[in-house]
Amino acid sequence: QVQLVESGGGLVQPGGSLRLSCVVSGSVFRITTMGWYRRAPGKERELVATITPGGSPDYADSVKDRFTISRHNAQNTAYLQMNSLKPEDTAVYYCNARLLTGVQVWGQGTLVTVSS
Repeated sequence: QVQLVESGGGLVQPGGSLRLSCVVSGSVFRITTMGWYRRAPGKERELVATITPGGSPDYADSVKDRFTISRHNAQNTAYLQMNSLKPEDTAVYYCNARLLTGVQVWGQGTLVTVSS
C-alpha cells in the first residue's frame, strides 16, 4: 500500500508564500506521476500541478508562474512552493499519486487560507 501525508498549510497574507510537503510511505516503487489538487469552499476539486517521475511539471493556468511543483524521489517527498498567494488560492490542498496499476492515492489534505 501507499500512503500520502501532506503538511505545510496555514494562514498567510495575500502576496505571501507557503511550501506544502507530501511524504510518501509504503510501496513507493509503484508511484508514477504525482500531483497537487485543491478544493475551494463550495467548488469542485481542481488540478493544480503534476510532475512526472522524471521531473517534468505541468500547471493549471491559474497558478502558472506562481507555484512550483517538485519531487525528491530519494526522500519520497513531493513539494508545492506557492508564491504570490491570492485569496482565491484558499482551499484544501491534496497530494495525489498515480500507481503503476492506474490506481490513484490521495492524502488527507492540508488547509491553505489566504487572508489579510
